[in-house]
Order: sequence, then C-alpha cells, then structure tokens
Amino acid sequence: MDIISLVDNMSEDMYLRLKCAAETGKWPEGTVVDLAQKTSALQIIMAYQSRHLNSDEILTVGADGQIVDKTKRELKTQFANLNDKPENNIARFSDL
Repeated sequence: MDIISLVDNMSEDMYLRLKCAAETGKWPEGTVVDLAQKTSALQIIMAYQSRHLNSDEILTVGADGQIVDKTKRELKTQFANLNDKPENNIARFSDL
C-alpha cells in the first residue's frame, strides 16, 4: 500500500496517535518511539495534513504537497481578526 492510499483510508484517531508519537517521542500509552517509527510517523502525518486538514498554522504542507508558509502581513491580519472576538481575549504583553 502506498502512503497516499494509507492516509486516504486512515482514521483521525490514528492520525492523532501518530502525531503524538512524532511530537513527544512516545506513543499515547507511554511506549518510546524509535527513530524509524518517528520518521515514518512524520511522513504519514505530513501526508495526512496535506490531504485532510485545512490548516491555519504558520507552516504546513499544502494539498499539492508543497510547504505553505505565511508572510508577516498575513499573520498580522489573521491575529488582528482573532482579537476582534471576545472568546479570544487573552493577556498580552505591551510592545517593548
């Protein structure tokens, strides 16, 4: 099975398990992830993100498989729009 077929048929729960393993170095139940598993998990989660997630993160993999990054202007606009919503009000540091 190729990686695209794998991610097209993979559940979100499996994606989250793989993401946890890649981010923390441990499977959700606490077992340590070896280097080969981590490498495979990273490849699979990147493919999954490109096929299934419409991410607003700064750096992600687009549907075409290319890395998508946002400019400083795009980020400022995105965060300015978040500040307009009361549920997003958080403590902020003043400009230094």
